[in-house]
Amino acid sequence: MTPAINAAKRAKVTYNIHEYEHDPSAASYGEEAAEAMGLEYGRVFKTLLVEINGDNRKLAVAVVPVSGQLDLKAMATALKAKKVAMAKPDDAERATGYVVGGISPLGQKKRLPMVLDASASGYDTIYMSAGRRGLEIELAPADMMKLTGATQAPIGRAD
Repeated sequence: MTPAINAAKRAKVTYNIHEYEHDPSAASYGEEAAEAMGLEYGRVFKTLLVEINGDNRKLAVAVVPVSGQLDLKAMATALKAKKVAMAKPDDAERATGYVVGGISPLGQKKRLPMVLDASASGYDTIYMSAGRRGLEIELAPADMMKLTGATQAPIGRAD
């Protein structure tokens, strides 16, 4: 069990776990997950960390579909910050307790401000990392937000 699965179990929300064979040479962990499970890219979400206003000690979490990218300006607006930039992988791992490619929005070491892309509301359930590469958790967007304290905003943009 990962901290993400334990968090969902403790909260007594409905969830499903999906495991697939992770390919270490995969260019995109999220796209690999979508393909392995036969899902459209828009339904599988990736967890990205940003630093707020140039301070690598002030981090926030963006959860966006693997079908696109994080819009940094939209994320800054959602956080009411002047600007955000992608966090360094070491900072992301230290803050969440997960390794890059397996960072889950659930069960992170520290509770960070979190924003879920508004597109998630178009699905009954969405998929995200369950805390390690090759392991996804499926749950309702509202349950994910309840578990993490996330807000919702249009922070993703199509490739």
